[in-house]
Amino acid sequence: MNIKMQKLLPISAAAMLFATMATGALADQVVKIGHVAPLTGAIAHLGKDNENGARLAVEEINKKGLTIGGQKITLELDAQDDAADPRQATQVAQKLVDDKVVAVVGHLNSGTSIPASKIYSDAGIVQISPSATNPAYTLQGFKTTFRVVATDAQQGPALANYAVKTMKIKSVAVVDDATAYGQGLANEFEKTAKSLGVNVLSHDATNDKAVDFRAILTKIKGENPDAIMYGGMDATGGPFAKQAKQLGVRAKILAGDGVCTDQLATLAGDATDNVVCSEAGRSLEKMGKAGEEFQTKYKTRFGVPIQIYAPFTYDAVYIIVDAMKRANSTDPAKIVATMPSTDYKGVIGETTFDEHGDLKHGVISLYNYKAGKKSLLNEVSM
Repeated sequence: MNIKMQKLLPISAAAMLFATMATGALADQVVKIGHVAPLTGAIAHLGKDNENGARLAVEEINKKGLTIGGQKITLELDAQDDAADPRQATQVAQKLVDDKVVAVVGHLNSGTSIPASKIYSDAGIVQISPSATNPAYTLQGFKTTFRVVATDAQQGPALANYAVKTMKIKSVAVVDDATAYGQGLANEFEKTAKSLGVNVLSHDATNDKAVDFRAILTKIKGENPDAIMYGGMDATGGPFAKQAKQLGVRAKILAGDGVCTDQLATLAGDATDNVVCSEAGRSLEKMGKAGEEFQTKYKTRFGVPIQIYAPFTYDAVYIIVDAMKRANSTDPAKIVATMPSTDYKGVIGETTFDEHGDLKHGVISLYNYKAGKKSLLNEVSM
């Protein structure tokens, strides 16, 4: 190679770089969005459902193409497992901060969302829970906490009102699993039930790993209530309902969204037909055409039906991207600043937030089961 050719090479490389910059063909910026839910343990099916919803949104957005601040963006879902354990939740939250995610969808449980929220707040990262319903989550004064479901301060009263006014319940025994979610929901239900004149015969606590409820149920059978309110998840609520039937307990079983899943029929058998439960959001069938389309896309992509909150994680990702677009930035601080003015219309309906990060217009859906299939009873706008 002669000297003249050697001198030309740096000039040619510079020209190629300039041409690349001019055509905008630089590598996309990878922007990470965190997702946390239990992917191991008794409620892993619910955690995977949440993750699937978020993943579907990320894949769709990448396929359509996303540009923020003149830069092409590729989203990456940084999915983590907190095993529904508060201690593991804080460790995972710190990992996501270290991974430099711009926002987090999660956690699934109130008992994990609440301790993790302090870490996200300190880091200035938006956290949108798709399913944590304990009111305390958004009442800590953090600017980073949001949720896209109603709270137990709405869900507990809605379930109690339905039990009294429609089911004509006059006496109830209350049992909770001693978690932030189960205990919080049971307490809200009990408070409203008492205000409506219901005789609350007892309030017992179990735990979220329990498998044998016969001692509590035998005691409750002696109290002979019209209903038993169970605050917990389907992994324990299913066996609870099943053992109640086996012991000949006549009471109806009332429960919240943690129990109100399609998996309940597998866990409780034909005892599901004795369950009335609530969800802290609009039912899939009330989501109209958007719900139908989401259900089809979800089933096609993952090969399984939706459990419960996948549409909410899906919308949560789109809400974060909407905030990025309005901020024209992927800077977490600018996303935080833009979130309060959110007005997003998605699969779950219109999402606007109050000063705490709660929905301005929450919805509670009430269900029973017929031959193991969930059936919508009523929808209550809050």
